Amino acid sequence: MVSILASDQDNPDGSKSNGQGKDSRSSEAQDHSKAPVAPNGNKAIPEKSAAQKNEKPSGAELKKRAKAEKAAKRAQSKQGQQAPPNDASKSTKPENKKLSDEKESIQSSPQHPPAKLQHRRSGSASASSQRPLQLRPGQQQAPAAEPESRKEPQKLAFISHLYGIPRRTSIAGAGKDVHPSIFALGLQMSNYIICGSNARCLSTLLVFKRVIEAYVTPPNNSLPRDLTIHLSAQIDYLKSCRPLSVSMGNAIRWLKLTISTIDPDTPEHQAKTKLCSAIDNFIRERITVAGQAIASSASSRIQDGDVIVTFAKSSIVERTLAEAYRQGKNFQVIVADSEPLFEGRNSAIALANLGLQVQYASINTLSHFVQDATKVFLGAHGMMSNGRLYSRIGTALVAMMARDLDIPVLVLCESIKFTDKVALDSIATNELAPSHELGFVGTGVGKAGEEDEWRSASNLVGLNLMYDLTPAQCIHMVITEYGSLPPSSVPVVQRLSTNT
Repeated sequence: MVSILASDQDNPDGSKSNGQGKDSRSSEAQDHSKAPVAPNGNKAIPEKSAAQKNEKPSGAELKKRAKAEKAAKRAQSKQGQQAPPNDASKSTKPENKKLSDEKESIQSSPQHPPAKLQHRRSGSASASSQRPLQLRPGQQQAPAAEPESRKEPQKLAFISHLYGIPRRTSIAGAGKDVHPSIFALGLQMSNYIICGSNARCLSTLLVFKRVIEAYVTPPNNSLPRDLTIHLSAQIDYLKSCRPLSVSMGNAIRWLKLTISTIDPDTPEHQAKTKLCSAIDNFIRERITVAGQAIASSASSRIQDGDVIVTFAKSSIVERTLAEAYRQGKNFQVIVADSEPLFEGRNSAIALANLGLQVQYASINTLSHFVQDATKVFLGAHGMMSNGRLYSRIGTALVAMMARDLDIPVLVLCESIKFTDKVALDSIATNELAPSHELGFVGTGVGKAGEEDEWRSASNLVGLNLMYDLTPAQCIHMVITEYGSLPPSSVPVVQRLSTNT
């Protein structure tokens, strides 16, 4: 056997042998070691064969690739990410996608300095979520959420029965059966545009006339039964805007009783005409004519040189004073006023425009000007069955101070304001207005800012009662359309007016 030495012999590809007897496999290894170098200094990776392309990367390669991506993102975050990352560099993992969304939301504001974002870990918050967010120029910061204890005003336990439902200030959530005129009336009463017992009762009856005129009896139904249900929806909306007055309650009970007496076989047009005519007669007899009779009777008790003290605003008291002035009597009027509505201001202006000598004073100075008074004329929101006067808060103070000075107190009240209820104090029955209205309604003071102060004080509770109760012993006489009578005769007049 002959061995052939290939020293210094050229290979078929033109390369020389190394002279050590290596085979073709070792020559291929040398070719790979002499592979060209890439521009970045790394060796160029040779193109993989088809078999190698089909092979899946090993776990070590995947780990190395993920580590390289994390290092690249960490380097971008340190540089501030001046430019948004390319789509190819975005990770397909859910947590990386969420992190990139947060980066893009912060980069969308040109005024924000680059913030260093940290990866979210279980049980720990990111540093970017704890850093306060800067605002753009002209952008207002959203108000912080109020604690649960400050969203609703605190309630006092001993008057918890007076809170009820919050007062409605819009038509949102109202029933579809409510008439548009009821919407307007409810909002006007809620905003004190229509204020006063007589004004509210008169407006309610006139609006009910429109509701009855627009009413259509459904098929297979009778007018007396369905109209009462239809009016109940209107009444519920008015109650949500503001509690009904005593006169409104009496008028509504009378109207429902009148509707129930209509014969079901009566044609609809004739029944509606009869109801509208009955409402007109009720307004004329129980409000208009009754007010004229009271004004005529009370004005006869005013003499020349009298100093009449009145409180807040009462339409029947204004009519009485105007009637006495037209009779040529010379007297003076002192109008006392107090919060929350300051109604006496309008009353003083109206009397001064007639030509009367009027003095307007706050109730705080009552002890000074009441000493010159000869008579006290008071209006009424209602007269209780035990002879007590239910009227605007502050009335009891005026009446009790006049009684101490032996000044006669005369109450001018229509019989429609009489009720069979009995009250011993101002807590059992009263109207509770929103606390932020205390002292700011109709005064021109910045109501919005004052309301914020009320709501922001967690240790401050506002109590805004609308009425008080005057004892019967402080009332000298009650003048009604039935004549002048003592407070003890109120139940008799109330039964007489109800039967009539």
